[in-house]
Amino acid sequence: MAARHLRSGLPLLQAHLAATESAVVSQASRGLSSQAAKPAGKKIKSYANGGSLNQFTQQIIECRCIFMVPEALYGGTGNYASALFLSAAKANSLDKVESEIRDVVGASRKSPMFSQFMKDPSVPKETRVKAITEIFSEAGFSDITKNFLAVLASNGRLKYVERIAERFVDLTMAHKGEVKVVVRTVIPLPEKEEKELKETLQDILGKDKTILVEQKIDYSIMGGLVIEFGQKVFDMSIKTRAKQMESFLRQPVDI
Repeated sequence: MAARHLRSGLPLLQAHLAATESAVVSQASRGLSSQAAKPAGKKIKSYANGGSLNQFTQQIIECRCIFMVPEALYGGTGNYASALFLSAAKANSLDKVESEIRDVVGASRKSPMFSQFMKDPSVPKETRVKAITEIFSEAGFSDITKNFLAVLASNGRLKYVERIAERFVDLTMAHKGEVKVVVRTVIPLPEKEEKELKETLQDILGKDKTILVEQKIDYSIMGGLVIEFGQKVFDMSIKTRAKQMESFLRQPVDI
């Protein structure tokens, strides 16, 4: 069933993506331009002593002609992720920082006490900053990651570290030319159909991209498949088609 839906939907997917690609690129370009145009501020101080996000990114803004994020991210978590990316890129430490930020998320998931500490707003700022600095200094983390986590602690944003990490990884993947594609089906996608999907996306996104397919079993879609990557969702599920049919049948009939 999934294979048949995939074969029938691939031409639609290709047409849909081709039609929206130019608009997405244009939007990202505008975001980068506005980011690069931000004025510089004052010199930064020690992050561990309670700096701000603007202070953390100041030294990166001064080098914006050399280092740019591969795609524009918006919102608070996007701003933090972009600042971390630029700092890591400047130090040529993207892989190390990515590994460390993943370790932070992993520790939060494994330790309820650590997770509660990061999310508890009643913990004084000085206590949060000192604890985070000491913990990750002892763990041997790089100065970039330690300073960044200290900024999050100072600004009361540690509770968003998982989402920030996700968006940071999005940037590192884009930097390496990798595109993560999530395919949701009710049964595993056969190897032949997965290969066909990769080839279609490769044609659209370019031969310089590395397509990484992650299959997820989702019985709620009732059949068919849902393809997600970047900000795009292509829904060929039976659940969605059934809803569309129901909506169509409920429309009044002109006689």
